[in-house]
Amino acid sequence: MVSDQLVQGRRAAAEAGRPLPGPMASPRTVTIVALSVALGLFFVFMGTIKLTPRLSKDAYNEMKRAYKSYVRALPVLKKMGVNSILLRKSIGALEVACGIVMTLVPGRPKDVANFFLLLLVLAVLFFHQLVGDPLKRYAHALVFGILLTCRLLIARQPEEQPPEKRILMVNGDEQPVAHEAAPEKGKVKVS
Repeated sequence: MVSDQLVQGRRAAAEAGRPLPGPMASPRTVTIVALSVALGLFFVFMGTIKLTPRLSKDAYNEMKRAYKSYVRALPVLKKMGVNSILLRKSIGALEVACGIVMTLVPGRPKDVANFFLLLLVLAVLFFHQLVGDPLKRYAHALVFGILLTCRLLIARQPEEQPPEKRILMVNGDEQPVAHEAAPEKGKVKVS
């Protein structure tokens, strides 16, 4: 039913000399875009909470307390001159920057931002384990780490290219045209 309507629409467009509609976005592309926007907005939000109390004073104060405990649990940070404020603000700024890239910037920079966010999530998971937080305190980091990993794996897989089909109008009927360079059936093309 729907395919008949599609064929009739394509036939009418071809007869009228109008260009055929372009291909729809692949499910892979839709998935990557949806994950990029959702993850980007989440990290912009979480990074902003680490930087300013404007969104939520309670969440901001909780972040301050948590980062103080992280620096106390890892004395090497103190020796390097990193205090809880610097740690919290640098992680927050990196989250905001990478979140903006994930949301707005097309192409390869999204994958780089994804990678940096994944490293940040791993560091935060390490900090939570270091101070002995219960799972409910870092479950969101675990989930978003998995989502970042999935997005990166999907984005790094090559796009499958469908075989090119040519259609020839013969007596008002669409006829597929065999591709001239196609190898004969049963033979392997060696180059």
